[in-house]
This record gives sequence, structure tokens and C-alpha cells, in this order.
Amino acid sequence: MDHKLEQLKSLGAEDQPHLNGSLMTHLQCTESILKNWDASQVLITAGLFHAVYGTGNSNNSMVALSQRTKIANIIGEQAEALVYLYCSCDRDYVYPQFGKSNSIHFRDRFDGSSFTLLTKQTKQFCELTAANELELVSSSEQFKKNRGAELLELFRAMDGYLSSEARGACKSALSEFIG
Repeated sequence: MDHKLEQLKSLGAEDQPHLNGSLMTHLQCTESILKNWDASQVLITAGLFHAVYGTGNSNNSMVALSQRTKIANIIGEQAEALVYLYCSCDRDYVYPQFGKSNSIHFRDRFDGSSFTLLTKQTKQFCELTAANELELVSSSEQFKKNRGAELLELFRAMDGYLSSEARGACKSALSEFIG
């Protein structure tokens, strides 16, 4: 087994329930989506660990924020920084800015700090968001029914930051909501 997968297992990812199975399965499927989109290795690795500190939808973290160095030693500093960015996002504050502003002002839900995202950070964040949400859409018809229209609007707003592969996957997965 791959070292990173072993680490996720030791952190309890297989034991944490998720929408349609274990968190481990969700993380691996998100990683696979990013691989299929020819994402960078940093982004692919971040996809595998994207919920390690909990997310805006879930505060069930596998590790405490005090263990960021441990995670960075496993996945690399760049991937860990992206994982932290993803987990720390105050989505209620950040998401409404997409499609309305040329720059995205980020607010960290853990410490309340805020800053303007660099274009590269915004693209990586959007790509990771799309992969995560599309994995959930593909895993659960109920999730798709409940959140599909909302996600389509979010992805349309993020359009300028998404790769062509991600844009195509979003349109394909959510085609029934295109009006």
C-alpha cells in the first residue's frame, strides 16, 4: 500500500463514515477525479488529504491543526498548504464572491484571518472544490437532487478558474439542471 494511503488509514479515514461509505473511499475517489483531469501532483495529493482538518461542511477532523507539520512531512508543504486552505475556507463568505469579483477575498474559519487569494490559489481551490463536490454527486442521487442546481451555479461562477476538464465534468454531471 502507498505510504500516503497507509498514513490516511492510520489517521482513521477508513473508520470515518461518509456519504456513501468511508471517508477513505471519498478521498481516494476525489484523488482519482483529479488524476483524470491531469491535475498537478500537488493538487492530486491535496485531493487525497482534502478533509484531514475537517471542512466547512464537517468539523470531523482526522488531525488537530497543531499537527500541520506532520501532514506536511507526509504530503509536502505545498500540498499541505492547499489542504489547509481548503479546510479553513469560510464558504459562506468566500463562495458568494465567485462570478462577482475579479479577486477573491478569503476568510479562514479557524482563526478569522483574511487575505486576497492569488490566482493560482483560487484555481487550485476551485479545482479541488469541483472534484470533491462531483465525487459526492456521483456517489449519491439524493445529494445530487438536493444540491445539484446550487452546485451548477457555483461552478458557473467559478468557470474562469476551472480547467476545461473540470468544466466539462461539471456540465456532464449536472446536465439535468442546465436550463
